[in-house]
Amino acid sequence: MWTITIGDLGEFGLIARITRRFTQGPAVDLGPGDDAAIVRAADGRVVATSDLLVEGRHFRRDWSSPYDVGRKAAAQNLADVAAMGARPTALLLGFGAPPETEVAWAEALCDGLRDECDLVGASVVGGDVVAASEVVLAVTALGDLGGARALTRTGARPGDVVALNGRLGYAAAGLRLLESGRSEPAGLVAAHRRPRPPYDAGPEAVRLGATALMDVSDGLVQDLGHIAAASGVRIELDTSLVPVPAELGPDALHDVLTGGDDHAFAGTFPPEADLPSAWRPIGRVAEGHGVAVDGRPYGAGGWDHFE
Repeated sequence: MWTITIGDLGEFGLIARITRRFTQGPAVDLGPGDDAAIVRAADGRVVATSDLLVEGRHFRRDWSSPYDVGRKAAAQNLADVAAMGARPTALLLGFGAPPETEVAWAEALCDGLRDECDLVGASVVGGDVVAASEVVLAVTALGDLGGARALTRTGARPGDVVALNGRLGYAAAGLRLLESGRSEPAGLVAAHRRPRPPYDAGPEAVRLGATALMDVSDGLVQDLGHIAAASGVRIELDTSLVPVPAELGPDALHDVLTGGDDHAFAGTFPPEADLPSAWRPIGRVAEGHGVAVDGRPYGAGGWDHFE
């Protein structure tokens, strides 16, 4: 059976084919098709973030479907916007791929991007396509603060409560299964392929009075270390408070503390904050620097692209 490749369509044929798959939300004045898109920002400020995903480094086509790759690419960027306390509005895609890549693969990728954006009311508004030796995705996400203050890494203060919203360790456990040639338990493998960020937790954290917040993408200890450094404080984690699901297996605690790609949100809140059950206290902020786990520094862990 003959299949159509993106080389058969060419650059502009591919652009025309995939942009038809993207619906445009109310924040978009002008979507794909011009030199640039126009997205309204009623707040007067635009939250912007970007990520690169490289085949073989962030995903493997024999492990993840193109639809899952699209969902994951969108999720990790939309989560960064939400972690600033903003509502995601738009996403731009830079797509590089070998010319022999099937058009159906690119279309499924774009369907994944679109469907993840639909969860938060955002739109894919444009981007670029190029030929490349491997699949590369450069994703930029935009967001609107809606008049609220932005949540950064710099506001944590001694006495604050450290709290977690979302799950951790699942994606790391799923990755280890795939690396060992296994595909069960299916729920853990799915967590690696398609994260589930608690998008509403970002704007909710603003309303709850959070002093600092970030998306946990590279490991809880490592990412809380960024808040500690930016705020000039010490963060003390209590593992008796940290949710450690038994289904993660014998390395569960390590996966929860150091595993990336789940995109839970970790934040700091004033001690008097009335936190709902979705926000689980896991420690406190103190004078000093760095991150302590049960009173001691934790060993190496967390993701670093150059290690």
